[in-house]
Amino acid sequence: MSIRRTMKGRRGAAAAAIAAALALTVAGCGSGDGDAKAKESASSKPSSTSSTPQGDTAAGGEADPNAKLAVAKGAGGMEYTINSVVRDKGGFVTVTGQMKNTTDKAFYEVPSWRGNEQEIISGSGNAVSGGTLVDSQGKKRYYVLRDTDGRCLCTMGIQSVGAGESVPVFMQFPAPPAETTVVDFMLPTFATTSIKISG
Repeated sequence: MSIRRTMKGRRGAAAAAIAAALALTVAGCGSGDGDAKAKESASSKPSSTSSTPQGDTAAGGEADPNAKLAVAKGAGGMEYTINSVVRDKGGFVTVTGQMKNTTDKAFYEVPSWRGNEQEIISGSGNAVSGGTLVDSQGKKRYYVLRDTDGRCLCTMGIQSVGAGESVPVFMQFPAPPAETTVVDFMLPTFATTSIKISG
């Protein structure tokens, strides 16, 4: 009788120990999985400093709005202050800046900043698609890039610029050769301005 009681007691203790061990294992796995999911969720969230093209390019978001590389003066009291001209590793040059209305009246002539290609006009609407970079040394002109749907890689959707207001504007171009560090920036209705490429 005493042997049976001892065996039953040992079996009960062993079962309890196994159950406790399983509970700890499951809890540990659940905790680790939760931490992994939390880390994955945190890493999948976009950075607060990132921005998107179609009005706000990544480069435009990262550019220092206080930097003033050049100022192009345009018709109707508009001024385009260029904050950065960056050569990307992918073979692009991104020009970012602020378009300011220096007058006391709203500016509605945004369509004058478009290029004259019908495909880019129909795909991009009111866009700053008429910008070009001129490499005098290499004797080449670079136009604003566009995607496969004909939309420009530039700021789109500006309807007007209010009196005294500024709007961020970017344009992306094919990069000239690495030895070309200075180009002329042109935009319809604006004076030609020399800018230096960084990167």
